[in-house]
Amino acid sequence: MGEVWRATDEVLGRAVAVKLLLGDHADASSTARFRLEAQTAARLSHPHLVAVFDFGSWEDRFYLVMELVEGRSLGDLLEAQESVHPEQVAHIAGQAAAGLAAAHRQGIVHRDIKPGNLMLDADGSVKIGDFGIAQFVDDPSTALTTAGQIVGTSLYLAPERALGRSADAASDMYSLGCVIYQLLVGQPPFRSDTATATLYQHVDTPPVPVRQRGVEISPAFDSYLLGLLAKKPEDRPSAQQVSDWFRTDAWRGRPEPLPRHSAPSRRSTAPAAPTAASGGPGTGTGSTYRLPQASGRRRAAPAPRASKSATTRTSEAIRRRPRVASAVAGTIAFVAAVYLGTVLFAPDTGAADTPDPGTTPTAGVGSPAPADPSAGAVQDGSGQDGQQDGDDGDGDD
Repeated sequence: MGEVWRATDEVLGRAVAVKLLLGDHADASSTARFRLEAQTAARLSHPHLVAVFDFGSWEDRFYLVMELVEGRSLGDLLEAQESVHPEQVAHIAGQAAAGLAAAHRQGIVHRDIKPGNLMLDADGSVKIGDFGIAQFVDDPSTALTTAGQIVGTSLYLAPERALGRSADAASDMYSLGCVIYQLLVGQPPFRSDTATATLYQHVDTPPVPVRQRGVEISPAFDSYLLGLLAKKPEDRPSAQQVSDWFRTDAWRGRPEPLPRHSAPSRRSTAPAAPTAASGGPGTGTGSTYRLPQASGRRRAAPAPRASKSATTRTSEAIRRRPRVASAVAGTIAFVAAVYLGTVLFAPDTGAADTPDPGTTPTAGVGSPAPADPSAGAVQDGSGQDGQQDGDDGDGDD
């Protein structure tokens, strides 16, 4: 894409990096497009992205004034050592994904993620450069590339881009997966004698798992990396998901601890019956009471015992009520049955003891004496009372 020079900002007195882009045709259209891309890149502010300070043109060539990263790129790191320890790779992957996530949230796609564009500063922190500029270079209207040329190194190019489709956020994630693979193994997942053959491998050939290459990493790490290298863009995780995953110990493959068991609160376990029974008017079922506790030792048992006793007493009272009601009802029924039986089956003596109304009783010399002493009472005027009793009996029938 261009040449990078170390320079000095004479206004602010600081060291900066100046990238002078290739091409010598800075016409009005290209200048406007470059200005737009440079302004877009300058809006990105993230600890893992190289900041853009200024832009312009010099001798018909565009340049960018950027943050100077005192360190080395991942390309330099791979030249110095054949592979990188998985611990450091996980650190690099998580920070690079965080920077990509910040750019993708702004709708900016890098389009050229490779070891040379990922820098490590003096503290070992990752810095990604050239955001937004790859899209400018890839535009044939800028005259910096010929029509139909694909910007990006074939070793890290996503399958959809090899097929001529436009780049998106998922394309950056595939390229990052290729970089992670190379850091672990020492070489990218696909490499052939020609760039065209390499592109075909990106499209058709499945990647070999890292563990089969002799690298000691967890199965979880190996499986997640293969997900980044998925052929279909929709099968790859997002940059934010990758960043979150590497920030945890999930890449180590350690089993996650089980959640601690917490005792249920009194509010959720206390039965509603004691609250309603012990409360006065206006006491709701959601009311709770805190019992005094002795210092030094928590005693939560009295509240459940009191609630259980009240509940038991209430249940016993409810069970006794049907028995009492049944006994009273039985007694009433028995008394009524005795009364009705007495009335229905009692002998009716009123009609036999009542004399004929047309006959006047006399007590003559030859008349026999009555056998029952009460007959005299009837003859003495008690017959009317007997008739009234007989009428009462008929009325009862």
